[in-house]
Amino acid sequence: MKKILTVLLALIVVGFIGFGVLTWLGGRDTVDTPPPDAQPTGPVQPDWCPDVEVIAAPGTWESSAVDDPVNPTANPNALLLNVTRPLQDQYPADKVKVWTLPYTAQFKNAGSMDEMSYDDSRNEGITRLDEELKKTHGDCPLTDFIMIGFSQGAIIVGDTANQIGTGIGAVDAERVRGVALVADGRREAGVGQSVGTPVPGVGAEISLKPLNAAVQLVMPGATMRGPRPGGFGALDDRTVEICAPGDHICAAPIDVTDALERARNLIDHNGVHAQYAGNMAVFGTETTPEWLVRWTNNLINQAPAEPAAPPAGTDPAAGSGTVTSVPPIPQG
Repeated sequence: MKKILTVLLALIVVGFIGFGVLTWLGGRDTVDTPPPDAQPTGPVQPDWCPDVEVIAAPGTWESSAVDDPVNPTANPNALLLNVTRPLQDQYPADKVKVWTLPYTAQFKNAGSMDEMSYDDSRNEGITRLDEELKKTHGDCPLTDFIMIGFSQGAIIVGDTANQIGTGIGAVDAERVRGVALVADGRREAGVGQSVGTPVPGVGAEISLKPLNAAVQLVMPGATMRGPRPGGFGALDDRTVEICAPGDHICAAPIDVTDALERARNLIDHNGVHAQYAGNMAVFGTETTPEWLVRWTNNLINQAPAEPAAPPAGTDPAAGSGTVTSVPPIPQG
């Protein structure tokens, strides 16, 4: 009888040990194996989102606060229409979204005191651009951006790039493929990548900052703020500056003594500033809009840029910065 009890006790002990081993093995499998309905981590990009959004900021008197950002008509002669329309013709909207900044784009001065001041117009543009960046990024977190600005629009885009590049912008710098500033009034030698014919001088806001009080006599509410603190930060190598020789908006003298005359020149918008659509002196073999279309295509297709010489007959010593061009648009 004792033997039978001993055997039964042994079987019970072995059973408990076996049950414990099986429970441990089962628990280990539960920890190591994720549940079948586990969700992927990271941002999710809806199928309808574009790969890239191209944002264009027109210059003074080339936009309107109520303009259609997809089909702008405020000024049929706006420079950047020569860039945005070819891109819209080339790409479907679900691959590349082309959006033109609608803002007041005015410049109060002694000859048109009823217009919005430069400061207010610029701030309105920056606010609306930030809103668009935030909206697209909120809906489509993996969509990248390409930003292009002309004149007052270059100020707006450049200031936005400054904020993004220094870490306080609406989106992270990694979401921006490139920035192009045409006739930037805050252009500074050695900040960003100079392309095309080298030019001397600096942007008018830098040139006229020491004489800002005198500027107000001609352009009330047009603050000359000087250089952008921090430059373009993380976007410096992705930001190109384009300035035509003789354009005093982006190539003003560094030491200005006659503030009133220089301020009047800003209002007049000299012939060079108004001729980027056809001026061959910037790139030699193509116009600025043609160059911008190729540059944007290369960024959309992630083609690298390559260095090139300035147009024939130019003097590289006339300005500073790196002169670069872009390769032909990839085929196929």
